Amino acid sequence: MPGPPLEMEPVEPQSLKKLSLKSLKRALDLFSPSHGQFAAPDSESKKIRLSHKINVEYSGIKTAPGQPLKQVNSCVADDKCRVSAPSNALALTGPADSCDSQKEGTQNALLVGPSLQPKTQNIVGTSGKGTAMVSASAPFSERLTTSAIIERIPSKWPRPVWHRPWKNYRVISGHLGWVRSVAFDPSNNWFCTGSADRTIKIWDVASGRLKLTLTGHIEQIRAGDDKQVKCWDLEQNKVIRSYHGHLSGVYCLALHPTIDILLTGGRDSVCRVWDIRTKMQIFALSGHDNTVCSVFTRPTDPEVVTGSHDTTIKFWDLRYGKTMSTLTHHKKSVRAMAPHPKEHSFASASADNIKKFSLSKGEFLHNMLSQQKTIINTMAVNEDGVMATGGDNGSLWFWDWRSGHNFQQAHTIVQPGSLDSEAGIYALSYDVTGTRLVSCEADKTIKMWKEDETATEQTHPLNFKPPKDIRRF
Repeated sequence: MPGPPLEMEPVEPQSLKKLSLKSLKRALDLFSPSHGQFAAPDSESKKIRLSHKINVEYSGIKTAPGQPLKQVNSCVADDKCRVSAPSNALALTGPADSCDSQKEGTQNALLVGPSLQPKTQNIVGTSGKGTAMVSASAPFSERLTTSAIIERIPSKWPRPVWHRPWKNYRVISGHLGWVRSVAFDPSNNWFCTGSADRTIKIWDVASGRLKLTLTGHIEQIRAGDDKQVKCWDLEQNKVIRSYHGHLSGVYCLALHPTIDILLTGGRDSVCRVWDIRTKMQIFALSGHDNTVCSVFTRPTDPEVVTGSHDTTIKFWDLRYGKTMSTLTHHKKSVRAMAPHPKEHSFASASADNIKKFSLSKGEFLHNMLSQQKTIINTMAVNEDGVMATGGDNGSLWFWDWRSGHNFQQAHTIVQPGSLDSEAGIYALSYDVTGTRLVSCEADKTIKMWKEDETATEQTHPLNFKPPKDIRRF
């Protein structure tokens, strides 16, 4: 007979808070002896961690030549032990009969480094960007040399031509104001300068002596801030023609190389085309939204190129007086432009960068590889491919035309009695031969520059690092 059923004791209902406190008390009773202490580290794990760290960080020192490492020497002798590759190669594991040390932790290790051309035949392929995949089955002595590295792909950027540095050899004083413009005689016997003292002075190229002073303007002379464009007869030393039409100061001037046409640009945002002989205005090339501060002409299309403070460059068709194309690559005022004497290309200078374009279509070629970081007022190029740019802070930089490499950075020195802030360069021009450079400056002086004949490639080596990419801005 089964006994009477057992009576279950009634369970008192407990709140959730009371149950959680009970559980917490049991946990504290269980771990109270080691509360706040870390568990003792496992000795085997510590040993594995230390050996792995030594293998990863100091493997190059362990396997360096000249150290008495019996294990490495034995591996090299029988050529069956496969040690991990040096840190400058991407190593692949060898056959299955490698050493025990290779099997333990470094069997699948891949070490990446720079790439040079190998002399061995153990290369199995190349990876994406200049890394080599070298078979670890090569002898250890071969894998330690740089012959197990693949050569990097050479840069496509053209290497600059070595140019001699330029030096200042003459300082000419005579103007009483900022010297704003310069032009050479086609015979290369003299050059003339215009200044803020409202005079035009003619200087002898060989000696630097003053030959003649012309007065007639009532404002500073770039072309003429007094809105006047004057044609001078140097046999009689007087004005024979005046061209009236500009509504404000004239900032730039250019003569057409083949026909009797004069072009002037000014603060009225217009480039005006004049017949030199009849003084008649042929065209008013309007389209810029701000001052036209640079202009040059050429015998073939586009015959007229203008740069403006509105950051644009315009190509003009001189037959119809209309715009052919507009370049909008610059972000700042285009204060200076210079065509190459031989190539169909030109450079334009702005505070953001110096850019090179092809002529006829105006295709953007590339930026110069350095930034002058100042307002560039003027630039000039000679037939040898040396471009000079003058900045508002007195910096005069010389560039290789083909590559855009800046090979010299000069800084003008103001004459005694001038302020340091009067170190600006306003105009540059090469002579007809391209071997002498004249700079017109804010300290009222004219400086003449030429190449340093004593310089060689050993005394002034070419420090050129090709860019990784071609920047558009």
